[in-house]
Amino acid sequence: MFESENRTALPLASSAGGCGCCPSEPSSSRVGTGDVEFSVEGLTCGHCVQTVEKAVSALEGVESASIELAPGGRSRLVVSGHADSVAVREAVTSAGYTFINN
Repeated sequence: MFESENRTALPLASSAGGCGCCPSEPSSSRVGTGDVEFSVEGLTCGHCVQTVEKAVSALEGVESASIELAPGGRSRLVVSGHADSVAVREAVTSAGYTFINN
């Protein structure tokens, strides 16, 4: 059937660091001019990311919203355009996640 000798052992995810394929800290990519960064807690997967990105992208003045996922930690939300930070906070909390003041 299957030969176990040819299998590659993958590291197991710790409960605090997320899964083995995702970084535990947001990457250090640069934010373009006019972009605003926020921190969000409670996101654990791609579905969480899509939920928040969709909620924030729907706000008036937002050109784009993207998240760098940090499972089990503070994820980085980058918003391009001209959105009110109070509206961004309300969109994040309405989606069921925690908005962190930077």
